[in-house]
Amino acid sequence: MSDSQPQQSPPRQTDRWLEPGQTNAQVIYILYLASLVVGVTMIVGVVLAYINRGKTGGFVESHYTFLIRTFWIGLLYGLISVVLFFVFIGVLLMFVVLVWFIARCVLGLQALQRGEAVKNPESWLLGG
Repeated sequence: MSDSQPQQSPPRQTDRWLEPGQTNAQVIYILYLASLVVGVTMIVGVVLAYINRGKTGGFVESHYTFLIRTFWIGLLYGLISVVLFFVFIGVLLMFVVLVWFIARCVLGLQALQRGEAVKNPESWLLGG
């Protein structure tokens, strides 16, 4: 018999997209946009944002605040749209909420790519 030892694989490092920072925030924006097709990805995104908020500092921190507020404000706007759906104005409001959500995610992604903070992460509109 030979005395061969099994080869050990190198220790596994956490994937970069899970670590707090710019790449993680970008993944969360993409998860939010993917939620338009697969709704559950938005919940995954907001959980990641809550987990990583307060761990980065710098400009990325404003993006985590912006992402969390996008989730909660979007949920509120969506619920109002559903209630008003029976008055028929909800259909139009649902479309406006959809455009607001996409614009907010795209503007946030663009600022992130430029390495800039969201100017007003507490905003109810587009983050100015």
